[in-house]
Amino acid sequence: MQRFKNILLLLSPEVESSATLKKAMTLAKTNNAHLTLISVVERHPKLRNYIEKPSLSVINEITLERRMWLEHQLNLIRENGLDALIVVTLGIPFIEVIKEVLQKKHDLVILTAEKEKSISSRVFGSTSMHLMRKCPCPVWVIKRAQNWSYTRILAAVDPLNPMQQEDSLNLFILQLAANMAQKEKGELHIIHVWNSFDGNYGINLHLTENAIERDKIQHKNNFDALLGEVDISKLKPYVHFVEGDPQASISKLVVEKSIDLLVMGTVCRTGIAGFLIGNTAEEVLNQVDCSVLTVKPEGFVTPVESE
Repeated sequence: MQRFKNILLLLSPEVESSATLKKAMTLAKTNNAHLTLISVVERHPKLRNYIEKPSLSVINEITLERRMWLEHQLNLIRENGLDALIVVTLGIPFIEVIKEVLQKKHDLVILTAEKEKSISSRVFGSTSMHLMRKCPCPVWVIKRAQNWSYTRILAAVDPLNPMQQEDSLNLFILQLAANMAQKEKGELHIIHVWNSFDGNYGINLHLTENAIERDKIQHKNNFDALLGEVDISKLKPYVHFVEGDPQASISKLVVEKSIDLLVMGTVCRTGIAGFLIGNTAEEVLNQVDCSVLTVKPEGFVTPVESE
């Protein structure tokens, strides 16, 4: 993962982040990358007592407390032969993080999965989901207490016809997953789920078996062409070409193969403006119980402004 050179690590005293801190330090050291620690103060107990805007002295006190906590994390980083910058802000976490990304040109955001308290079945909380939807750079959400190496990594791709347009998003997903598998000495799994015409097999669209078979062959050719773009032969990847519902198939494979890290895109190709997360990605992220590294298509524009 030599691509990442300017990493932003989101930390909060309310979330156990030792595994995330360890992963970030390892990646920064391996890539000789710049590392910045950011912590966002929101809904602080001391602010709840104020009906109107709290005084500057109160805000400064809260900010100082958070900065001292972040300095302690910085000491742990320095003990490992690294250094980092510190940023403490007040506001909504995902907005402040994206502003920092835009202003300082960070190329990766790392954070700990903060499980949504109100929805027990969801692994990722609102900050994680907002960042995976709207952050312009890749977002790596690490499962809490996942201190072990990623022994099984899954790349979920949906390749285009290479004769029609450049498929940079899927190529990026595959490269990231392959590099991570090589770095972690883990298994690489690659899945492409195809579903001919949304599964309306001849019932509504009057498709023939030949038409369905041609569609399957086209998907397989696109998949094979993508796999040929990256030298992954030494990794001996497990390739999964599956017919069915993408959300169900990807989630099922994550469970069956005990996937540690899922690498996938999160924005539909029609959602370049930034507001639209792919329905498949949304449902997958609501169900999987593993770390996730998400990327956006080229040309994605975040709806969050830098100022």
